[in-house]
Amino acid sequence: MKIEIILERTKTGYLAYAVKYPVFTVGDNLDELKWNMLEGLNLYFETKGKTIEPGDLKITLDLPQFFEFYKVINAKAFSERIGMSQSLLSQYINGNKKPSAKQTQKILLGIQQIGSELGDLRFLAS
Repeated sequence: MKIEIILERTKTGYLAYAVKYPVFTVGDNLDELKWNMLEGLNLYFETKGKTIEPGDLKITLDLPQFFEFYKVINAKAFSERIGMSQSLLSQYINGNKKPSAKQTQKILLGIQQIGSELGDLRFLAS
């Protein structure tokens, strides 16, 4: 069971809500939002005998929020990797321009490929 969660920036932090269920929460960072959403969803589903796990959450956020949450991703290097102008990606990240559906898909695919590669990595034991 995948539950779509929308994240939005507010003046004081972040807001998250479930798309199909009456559950919402606030928080200061992504980890806090996930934890609060899990707690809220589990309270909601408690009477139905269901337990919601972290893997059940499908997080949806906009491009500027993604790069804010994951500052560890270097936008310059990422733009080169996906073959996009650094200037254009910067405009998307800063909210000065909205990416088309095609550009959004290109960015998302690049992010997912990096995630997949990182998930497959192993380090040699010292």
